[in-house]
Parts: sequence; C-alpha cells; structure tokens
Amino acid sequence: MKSDLFSSEHLAEQATAPGMTLQNTKSIKYAVNGEMHARQGAMIAFRGDLQFERKGQGIGGLLKRAVTGEGLALMAVRGQGEAWFAHEAANCFIVEMDQGDSLTINGRNVLCFDSTLSYEIRTVKGAGMAGGGLFNSVFTGHGKIGLMCEGTPIVIPVTAAQPVYVDTDAVVGWSQQLTTTLHRSQSVGSMVRGGSGEAVQLMLQGEGFVIVRPSEARPDRPSN
Repeated sequence: MKSDLFSSEHLAEQATAPGMTLQNTKSIKYAVNGEMHARQGAMIAFRGDLQFERKGQGIGGLLKRAVTGEGLALMAVRGQGEAWFAHEAANCFIVEMDQGDSLTINGRNVLCFDSTLSYEIRTVKGAGMAGGGLFNSVFTGHGKIGLMCEGTPIVIPVTAAQPVYVDTDAVVGWSQQLTTTLHRSQSVGSMVRGGSGEAVQLMLQGEGFVIVRPSEARPDRPSN
C-alpha cells in the first residue's frame, strides 16, 4: 500500500526518552514513565500499560468551577507507555518552565502537563465579579506544559511604559508577575447608544508578556 499518508511526516515513531514532545502542530505525544496530567477527554490514542483516572481539584477548585464555569477538569495518566493528546484540532505548543517561573493560563487552553508542576485555580486580581468573575489556572515549578490555541497565537510584550489591554474572551495567558485590572474603554454615551462591543478589557501592567488568540472564545461543548 502506497500513499503520502505513510510518510515520515505522519509516522508516530517510538519514543527514545520520557516526557512531552510535539507529534505535529495539532497534537502532543507524551512518553509516560510514572505519572502525568491531562485534560479529561483529550487522549486520542495510546500504547503500552497506562491507566487513566479522574483527578480531583480539591474543595476550593470545585467550588470555583461550580460558581464561575471556569476550571480545568483533569485526569491522571499513570504507568509506562505513550499517549497522544489533542482537542478539536487546535494548534498545540509546549512551554518549558524552570523553578521560580509562574504562568497563568486560561483553563480552556491547557492540554497536558508534567506532574512536577503545581496547579491552582486563582481569581484574576483586579477583575472581580464585574469582569465576569475571572478565574485562571496558575502553574508553578519545573517541567513542561502543553497548551492549545484556536488559530495562531500572538505573544505581546508588556513593559512598564506600555501596558497591554486584552479582550477577556481572547486571552490565553500571561506571565504571573504582571498586575491585572479592568479597563473601561467605552464612554457612557457610547453605551447609551448601544455600545461598541468592546466595553471592558483586562489591562496588564509590569514586565512580561501576554498571549492572545485570534478569535474570541466560543462556549465550551458539554463533556461526555
């Protein structure tokens, strides 16, 4: 049987070392030797001796998820083998974090991560319930995290002299050292006339970066 389908570009080769690698732009392969974590339902294939178990978020995480709809439903993957992860053909990226790094990511953009990373749901400072009650996932520690994004993301540097304003529906994440506040860019008169559709943004200040995607968020599909 002959086809371009069977070229090396599409072939899943045996892993030579444990850990996370890009299989292609739409999926991540993880060679498991122990334990790793992934979003529930993201596994598309595996081989080897692996077990998949729902991972609890703790009482605080469950309460925040129930109140806001935000959060990250996780599963633990344990054993030895290889697993592939993807979600609705979104573009995939790997971020390697060193000890002392801290990254805040919208839960909808997290695909998988090393068990050496710590994860916590926190309120976005300065946003409050007026901003829809913004909650993000904060990762700290040493290891890799696999992110996904609808479309090609834009990474915008943030400096003390140049804060950045982002649509809360388009933001993927930012470096945790940045401070966040809500910014109203629409005048009262414009709101009375029906508004521009861009009334409130999240303002990020300090030194770091923010990641945005080239589309606003769509409602998540119900999980099976």
